[in-house]
Order: sequence, then structure tokens, then C-alpha cells
Amino acid sequence: MAKEEVIVTQEGLEKLEAELEELKYVKRKEISERIKIALGYGDLKENSEYHSAKNDQAFMETRILIIEKMLKKARVIDADSLDNSKVHIGSTVLLNDLEFAEKIEYRIVGTEEADVLDNKISYESPLGKELIGKKVGDVVNVDAPMGVIKYELLEIK
Repeated sequence: MAKEEVIVTQEGLEKLEAELEELKYVKRKEISERIKIALGYGDLKENSEYHSAKNDQAFMETRILIIEKMLKKARVIDADSLDNSKVHIGSTVLLNDLEFAEKIEYRIVGTEEADVLDNKISYESPLGKELIGKKVGDVVNVDAPMGVIKYELLEIK
């Protein structure tokens, strides 16, 4: 797993770089200031502000290390240069839920970019795995806790 590449779209890469920049140059200073202020409150044994700031600092530094490792292993997928005749990472797909006759649009992205609330699903998710390589008109069956869900692939962008 140590050499595993991290697949991202250009948008995902830019988002990771922006998060790293924010953490390193803004959040570090904010937490450092919080620690400095909390130190002024005296006894560190019972200083909840200090302990909270130190915990936040530890989480932030861990996130910085994770992002830096992801960026070193990143492989950027240029969705604009890929053929839209079949689904690939970076594709936006329009699906029809065959049971409820409901249309749903998703973008297939790398695992680190996945955000269901933003209609971005990982290529490693059950639906993402089923969609990769499919063409318009194909029907995919996805195992879900409530049973098999059938989708028809209506459009690839």
C-alpha cells in the first residue's frame, strides 16, 4: 500500500493543494496563537484551552502529512482528454434509477475526492466499480443493503 498511487482529477488536485496551503500558512498560525494565549492561563494540568489547542495542532499536523504524501503519489486524470464513449475516472454520468424512474447525475472521481453530497462518487465505490467501462444504454446492477439497485446509463459527459 505504501507505493499505491492516489488518483485525482485536476479539480481534486487543486483542492488538496489549497487545503495544504490553508493548513500550513493560516491554521498553523491560528493554533500557535491559541496555544500562546492558553499558556498565559497558568497551570497546564487543568488548562482545557491549552489541551484543546494541542489536540487540534496534532490533528492538523497529521492532516498536513497525509496531504503531502497524497500529493507525492498523485496521478492526475485529465477528464477533458478522455473519450466519452465509455465511463472513466473524471466522467460525469446521468443515470436513471429503473425502480423509481429517477434521474441522478454523478461524477466519477478518485477516492480522496468522493463527496456524495456534491454528487461525486469514488471509482472504488460499488456504483463506481460497476460504471467504469460502461457505455450509454448499459444497465448496471449495484448490490446495496436494501437489495440490488438497477441503473440505466443515459449520458456520459
